[in-house]
Amino acid sequence: MTDASRPTGPNRRSVLKGGAAGTAAIGLAAHAGAQQPEGAKANPADQHRLQLTTTINGEQRRLDIDARQTLLDTLRHDLQLTGSKKGCDHGQCGACTVLMDGERVLSCLTLAAQANGREIITIEGLGADGLHPMQQAFIDNDAFQCGYCTPGQIMSA
Repeated sequence: MTDASRPTGPNRRSVLKGGAAGTAAIGLAAHAGAQQPEGAKANPADQHRLQLTTTINGEQRRLDIDARQTLLDTLRHDLQLTGSKKGCDHGQCGACTVLMDGERVLSCLTLAAQANGREIITIEGLGADGLHPMQQAFIDNDAFQCGYCTPGQIMSA
């Protein structure tokens, strides 16, 4: 191929070289701008923290959570309210059902951040003064099956 027959303008090689150089420059600039005190280590998880205030089973709670965390994981792991179960984790089985402002929600599909300023009732908070009538109906009618999804069924009903 002669010089006269070569295409002019950008070609694949020049684009790849330019892209690699640009990426390296951005990485160096980001590293240079992220100066930290000696000995300090950045915690990438800190950028995803969220302060949450909600009422759970009649008690106001202030929580520091990961903003990507589900309501179910917050209830079970942060608050030790294990009545709501993680069944399918896809919103199909209903074992994780709780009430949010009086409406049932699937807590495995609900971000905990969505509960900010709202009232949550779990199976543990349903019968404040003894058994709720729905809980009593499950007992009276022997409606438990294996029992794993019973809290979600009661909350849905």
